[in-house]
Amino acid sequence: MSNTYKDLQNSHPCFGGHRNNAGRIHLPVSPGCNIACRFCDRSINDVEERPGVTSKVIKPEESVEILNKALEICPDIKVAGIAGPGDTLASDNALNTFKIIKEKFPDLIKCMSTNGLLLNERAEDVIEVGIDSLTVTVNAVDPEIESKLNDFIIYHGKKIEGVEAAKILIENQLAGIRKVAAAGITVKVNTVFVPEINGDHIEEIARTVKEAGASIYNIIPLIPQHKLKDCKAPTCLEIDGVRTKASKYIDVFRHCQHCRADAVGVPGKSEFGDQIYQRRLKVKETFSHG
Repeated sequence: MSNTYKDLQNSHPCFGGHRNNAGRIHLPVSPGCNIACRFCDRSINDVEERPGVTSKVIKPEESVEILNKALEICPDIKVAGIAGPGDTLASDNALNTFKIIKEKFPDLIKCMSTNGLLLNERAEDVIEVGIDSLTVTVNAVDPEIESKLNDFIIYHGKKIEGVEAAKILIENQLAGIRKVAAAGITVKVNTVFVPEINGDHIEEIARTVKEAGASIYNIIPLIPQHKLKDCKAPTCLEIDGVRTKASKYIDVFRHCQHCRADAVGVPGKSEFGDQIYQRRLKVKETFSHG
């Protein structure tokens, strides 16, 4: 039986469990992505503290040794999460890793993040492997707005651009959320908040994803980089304003730490990624999309 939303609020740092010193480990097993977000600069390095960054990509079978080591150093770890650096459903790596965790570490909460492009068609796989919480990044529910945030998708081997791509992505995200939520999995939705592009649209996203079955909503301020490097990062006042609007429809999470794809420990309190992944690289290599 999956952990309920209430359970996760006590034991998962991305649902409020940070207050109980709940820790998490991110396993960077997913190498490639299938969408081209204009704000995303996925990178292998040791120095940046943000999503999409890892010091290395590991194989699913390497996760056992890493988890044993991490739990020894940080017994507070309650959650094994996979959040990249690419998309978790663009390859089988994440689901294969969760199968290993289900067998070898049954007490760990299994948490996965995805862009949702393949969520509708892979929902059964997600349900079967026993994911406890799923995070889906939904940056718009209007294809016109989404097309300003995402250049293209790679869908069944085909590159699709613009509004057509956005339409497919949004339809698959919402259909996938419905399936997974109906199976009892707690769904969190992340939105990257870009004031000049989706600032007036946040309320609509919140209402739509709640209707689809999401339980909690996380609004992440843009880090201006890549193709949106000239966009302004939202101010604290702007972030608070959209969170207040969204909270009319759905619970809003307010403590996101912008974690790396290889983060380990209790967010804001301890960080053991250096020891677990032996970060030594000081170069920055950008993954190509697709």
